[in-house]
Amino acid sequence: MPLDEMTTPGTSSRFLDPGGQREGRLRYLTGGDGAPLVLLHTVRTQAEHFRHLIPLVQQRYTVYALDLPGMGYSQIVPGASYDEPAMRAAVKRLLTQLDLHDATLLGESMGATLALTAAADLPDRVRRVVAVNAYDYPGGIARSSLLARLIVTGVIAPGVGPLLAGLEPKPVMRAILTGGLGDPTALRDDYLDELLSIGRHPGYPIVARGVYRNLSSLIAARTRYAEVSAPVHLIYGDKDWSRPSDREANRQLLPKAEFTQVPNAGHFIALERPDVPADLLNSVA
Repeated sequence: MPLDEMTTPGTSSRFLDPGGQREGRLRYLTGGDGAPLVLLHTVRTQAEHFRHLIPLVQQRYTVYALDLPGMGYSQIVPGASYDEPAMRAAVKRLLTQLDLHDATLLGESMGATLALTAAADLPDRVRRVVAVNAYDYPGGIARSSLLARLIVTGVIAPGVGPLLAGLEPKPVMRAILTGGLGDPTALRDDYLDELLSIGRHPGYPIVARGVYRNLSSLIAARTRYAEVSAPVHLIYGDKDWSRPSDREANRQLLPKAEFTQVPNAGHFIALERPDVPADLLNSVA
């Protein structure tokens, strides 16, 4: 499969071969020098979600930015599951097949939940977790706007859902994503075009629908947070879709976690304020 022209400075695109019959090939971006840093993206995005963060940290970390199963340039496998345990298994594949140790896991949104649950499963490989705007509460993207609520509801509906999942007009996609930003200009046209291009891959509408239909499994995964033994830092944009009660609930589950709230930032911190996680990561490298 040819790769898109979008590049992330200092990285190359590589693939993990399937480890089992129902597993697909996983693509990841890697580059830099230092201890391993695994980056896990949000719903309906890919490794390039971190293209502004990676240059800020690659002098202190070797970065591994994963395309989660079926997303980005990772293989789409017919009949695959897109629930939390299946996506967590892909994160664990990256860590174990590359034999990564002393790794920092940074995830945003869905990726934040996966970073925490993968750390619970692989305590001997994970040094630290940075969870940015964890997507582990009811509503999620539907809290962004009425348009987002209508689209997500339609995509998961029987009958018309598969058709709607394949329809992504650029103005609609832009409106949904900017609903997760405090600064709408942080959504660049080239990145939006990249996401729309990925959405035209054969089978991708099934992936998108599968992810949206399994968002409840991310909520269920919160029960694993208390098992995380590595140090945790929670980061939230003050305009994130999560409510103060959602954030406080996670602080109760992770009482030793450090906490940062970013003023005037929304759900996609990696797009609009990559300096915040970069400064944190570089300070503890």
